[in-house]
Amino acid sequence: MPPHDTDASDENAPPFTEALGQSEAFLNFQEQLSRVAKVNRPVLLLGDRGTGKELAASRLHFLSARWQEPFVALNCSALAPTLIEAELFGHEEGAFTGAHRRRTGRFEAADSGTLFLDEIGNIPIETQEKILRVVEYGSFERVGASEAIRVDTRIIGATNADLKTLAESGRFMRDLLDRLSFEVLFLPPLREREEDILLLANHFAARMSVELDWPQVPEIVEEAEALLLAYPWPGNVRELKNVIERAVYRSDDAIITADEIVFDPFIPPWGAQSAPGAWASVAHDAGTGERSAVAPAAPAPAAEPTGFHDSVRAVEVRLLRDALERAQFNQRRAADALGLSYHQFRGLYRKYADDLGETGSG
Repeated sequence: MPPHDTDASDENAPPFTEALGQSEAFLNFQEQLSRVAKVNRPVLLLGDRGTGKELAASRLHFLSARWQEPFVALNCSALAPTLIEAELFGHEEGAFTGAHRRRTGRFEAADSGTLFLDEIGNIPIETQEKILRVVEYGSFERVGASEAIRVDTRIIGATNADLKTLAESGRFMRDLLDRLSFEVLFLPPLREREEDILLLANHFAARMSVELDWPQVPEIVEEAEALLLAYPWPGNVRELKNVIERAVYRSDDAIITADEIVFDPFIPPWGAQSAPGAWASVAHDAGTGERSAVAPAAPAPAAEPTGFHDSVRAVEVRLLRDALERAQFNQRRAADALGLSYHQFRGLYRKYADDLGETGSG
């Protein structure tokens, strides 16, 4: 199946509006989004951080009948609770200390268009009550005013919080949740979109190459691809974008190797490096192109070695395993840590593949 690239090409579209993928999870989500976009009702977008909730909201807007009207976004977690109300509804001059002039709020700015409320679970209960009034009656008052203002604004909310639990605990209005959840769309995490990882990686590499004004896009070699496919991506597409952009600018030539794939930039190059969390490490055989997943959990205790050769074998296996874990299972860095050439390391790796928990490697 060819990649499904749904760019919003309208000149009023935000600068980063592509939605790229070919996995079943991605295509199903895009189908649901396209269907509800044409229905003039509120929508809730739920998903992990970095899955592209604002991108999805902007696509909902540009696929709707409101596409020529304003798309206004507000990150509710970026404001103090005392400021959210004035930001949403505006205020009159002198309404509070520092209000030196009348200010239009986000609801007015989004009149006839769409208002995207990111991290909607952070909105205080008092402000939720006023949002509910806008949803029900299409009117509100600016802070410090008594005159009602009427608007026609479609609301799209987004969060990675459990809104039902917040409602049950009294931190989110049940009535507002009911009003906003005409449709609830769940953005698939990147770990459920394995077919899209390399597609997105090459896309971000191309974009970064253009930004750096490079004559060609670096090729991601197979060993680096294996690392990208094995990692669980807790930061999702946003994290993948950061990893690839960092790899592109660090690469010295026309390829991106495993050495340029750095998942945690805060680990110093001279310190001990531990394998990230519970992600499966990948052992990649450069000669055969085969790879297999190896869980980072500690292996079962081996039987006590008997004799000289068994003792040497046990020591070498332990050294290889420790070096791999410190190098985040990057074989070139592990070889450097042991003072071996890459080919020497590969020879030992193949020799002790079974002891390292590896199957299917040459």
